[in-house]
Amino acid sequence: MSTPPPVDLFYELSLPPFLDRDEQTLFQETLDELALADELGFHGAWLVEHHFMPAYAHSSAPAVFLGAAASRTRRLRLGHAIVPLPYHHPIQVAETLATLDLVSGGRVDFGFGRGFSPLEYETFGVPMGESRARTEEALAVLRAFFAGGPLSFHGRHFQFHDLNVVPRPVQRPHPPLWMAAVSPESFDIAARLGVGALVGPFKPWFMIREDIARYRRAWREHQADPAPGANGALAMTVGIYCHEDRRQARREAKRAMEWFYGNLLDQTAPILQRLYEGYEYYRRMAPAHRVFRHAVHLRALEAMGMVVVGDPDHCRARLQALIDDGVDRLLLAVGAGAMPSERVRASLELLAAEVLPRLRPRAP
Repeated sequence: MSTPPPVDLFYELSLPPFLDRDEQTLFQETLDELALADELGFHGAWLVEHHFMPAYAHSSAPAVFLGAAASRTRRLRLGHAIVPLPYHHPIQVAETLATLDLVSGGRVDFGFGRGFSPLEYETFGVPMGESRARTEEALAVLRAFFAGGPLSFHGRHFQFHDLNVVPRPVQRPHPPLWMAAVSPESFDIAARLGVGALVGPFKPWFMIREDIARYRRAWREHQADPAPGANGALAMTVGIYCHEDRRQARREAKRAMEWFYGNLLDQTAPILQRLYEGYEYYRRMAPAHRVFRHAVHLRALEAMGMVVVGDPDHCRARLQALIDDGVDRLLLAVGAGAMPSERVRASLELLAAEVLPRLRPRAP
């Protein structure tokens, strides 16, 4: 009998002003939620990396947090993503990733990308126009590290010779690799690189459906004979809240979902207002985002397929539709990071009991 598709969790470590908790409470409650998710049989949990985004994301050192999560869980896979490679040295990334893989017993997934914050690029001293080149070169360094032996590399941005980089990851040939994908071109790149595509909560479902088809076509073109460790899966983040009473679910989730997506638009605003080299797609999306900014309410978010809110039957049907339309791995932002932990925990238990077991694999 075939098994249901993997269902993971997704966290930004948000701290909305209307929740009465501080950073320490947020971190401890999230670790408690991950321990519960591990017991309930969720497949994994992902943690992003953002800087200088108060309230929206306090996950500026995700590797440290995931190390703590590794000690609180036994089966839950730990998604370290996305790591913005342009402003990290790839050797330090390799060392951190291998350490996480060791302390977790080989449970790490690694997701990388370019990031989208002009402030981050300016602060860390990296030109945004070099983002794609730096990302691909850093990935080449990581793959050279995974190959084993003394590490040598001579590229435009990184040069070193015969380095003995330790420790080594547990997983062979390496932890699963994923790339953040927003623009249509990024799906082509992910397929060419032989890595999974991580789809964030930036776009409505009708656009993502086209991106999925594009990724599948590009994968067939570039990966006729995939290398060991190639990852052709597509994962998608969706905000969700499940409650036994559908109306109660909507009442409790409305403020959280609208706050999260409104803040997401606020964080992307700087890159929409000015043309940055290599980020032309974001600029082309600016008119749509201006319209979307006036439609950030629960009903519109549901209509665009960006959130799922309701009772178990409704949540199962909506998640199953995403699977049937091509999503290989679901990343659930339960409560969108903006609800009290007791409600998140209750929703996790309900999802585990009445939704996840009823999901079925996509028909061949």
